[in-house]
Amino acid sequence: MALQHEPRTPYHAAQGALRVLETVVRHGTGVTGTELARQTGIGPERLTGLLRMLRREEYVEQVTDGAYVAGEALARLGSAESRARALRENLQRTLDRLRDSVGAAVYVSRYVDGEIRIDQFAAGPATPVVNEWVDFRYSAHATAIGKSLLGQLDHNGRRDHLSRHKMARLTSRTITSDKVLLSRLESQPPTVPHLDLQEYAVGTVCAAVPITAGSSVGCLALSLPVRHAHRLRQAADALNRNAAPVLLSLAI
Repeated sequence: MALQHEPRTPYHAAQGALRVLETVVRHGTGVTGTELARQTGIGPERLTGLLRMLRREEYVEQVTDGAYVAGEALARLGSAESRARALRENLQRTLDRLRDSVGAAVYVSRYVDGEIRIDQFAAGPATPVVNEWVDFRYSAHATAIGKSLLGQLDHNGRRDHLSRHKMARLTSRTITSDKVLLSRLESQPPTVPHLDLQEYAVGTVCAAVPITAGSSVGCLALSLPVRHAHRLRQAADALNRNAAPVLLSLAI
């Protein structure tokens, strides 16, 4: 496939990054960019972008002769007992950078055993976290996170979730009709972020994009105070463009 036709989704970026990492790890003493391009089949322009991301995330580093070797983040994954902690720390650094990049609190969420779970988040004084006044597990119909996760389930999976969690009216904007919600989920293009425009909480707007690999259903989300609602779509686009490092952290 010609380079200009290669997919540019976060999933394909993470998939390409994993191919690069596997090749770097096989060459313990280092591998050049030219050899990486030859062995992975990734074009020079795309490979440059992937290597830039991998260096920023500390998965690879470039040594004095220009070759690429495994970086500090991979070294921290070496022992089984420290792997879980190292993966969590790697993901947190990635989320912190993403928070600063998009100027919003960011969250990683997954759908596990029929329930919504927030795994990690990054927030700060200028990027406050959402006030979870109603448990996220019971408010999927009203949150960007919930809609993104439900949108990745099949029709029966969505109906099962809604049958177990009453669609309560949380604000005047909350969708409380399962027919309306299911219709919107069915018609939502997979590449378009799901939005929450004060449906969960007055004063907060949110967006979420899927970060699903294999059978695992997950999403990456952000929240903004309503006074910054004019930035929501731009921030959501930036979130989608920069989702690959998060997906990579979850895939390793």
